Amino acid sequence: MALRRVDLGHGIGLRTAHFGRFLAERPPVAWVEGISENFMAAGGRPLAVLEKVRRDVPVALHGVSLGVGSVEPIPERYLDDLERLVRRIEPALVTDHLCWGRHRGRYLHDLLPLPCTEEALAHVAARVRQVQDRLGRQILLENPSTYVAYREADMPEWEFLAEVARRADCGILLDVNNVHVSAHNLGFDPLDYLDGIPAARVGQLHLAGHADRGRYLLDTHDAPVAGAVWALYGEALRRLGRVPTLVEWDDRIPPLEVVVAESRKAAAIEEELLRPAAVAPAAGPREAVAP
Repeated sequence: MALRRVDLGHGIGLRTAHFGRFLAERPPVAWVEGISENFMAAGGRPLAVLEKVRRDVPVALHGVSLGVGSVEPIPERYLDDLERLVRRIEPALVTDHLCWGRHRGRYLHDLLPLPCTEEALAHVAARVRQVQDRLGRQILLENPSTYVAYREADMPEWEFLAEVARRADCGILLDVNNVHVSAHNLGFDPLDYLDGIPAARVGQLHLAGHADRGRYLLDTHDAPVAGAVWALYGEALRRLGRVPTLVEWDDRIPPLEVVVAESRKAAAIEEELLRPAAVAPAAGPREAVAP
């Protein structure tokens, strides 16, 4: 089955700091993304906000604890809650992370990277198919931000993610900030990552801020999008075309207008690069966004 890319435009994350604004008005964004786990309760203010927003604009559900790469079975209660939420909200997209985070019955509250081996590949692809069968729809998997590399690897992460998408027939949520962070930390060329991702499988892009800790970059989601990430976003657009793009801001959250301005900047970059006269037959110089 081919992935159907939904033309959503540019959106922002729906965060509790801005619930009041979303209840009182319809902010100038094309769509929003909610963290799935925040809305799995049967009722309450968060779900009421999400349902109100869903009446105004499309909504994507973005999970953080599916743990598709964990060895333990995905908890049935989690799948029940997710399925119920998906049926209630009817989101435009359902996404989660290419990671593991659950061990011996405990959730580690982190998005831990996977070893890119054939064994892990078969395991993850089977789990993704399980989730999609349960939900009756395709999901998108997001590339993680990474800080260490496994000694054993049969392929680079971009090949691993592409092959998971092919075998499981799922989509890819390409986090441009995470590509930049991981490339800097692990010493690979971020353009190799972009070139290794099948454009037809990419259904969404993420942009976010990070912190420079000197020896490494830390994916913090607490700052504006960095200049190098904007440049890499441009390279992604040249390769992928128009893709729904979302700005994440999860800590030290500023006024809504600041986040909306970041989303509008992404829209302006897309408009500039993808105007017919601006689209070149080949990607730009590879050294433009080296880590």
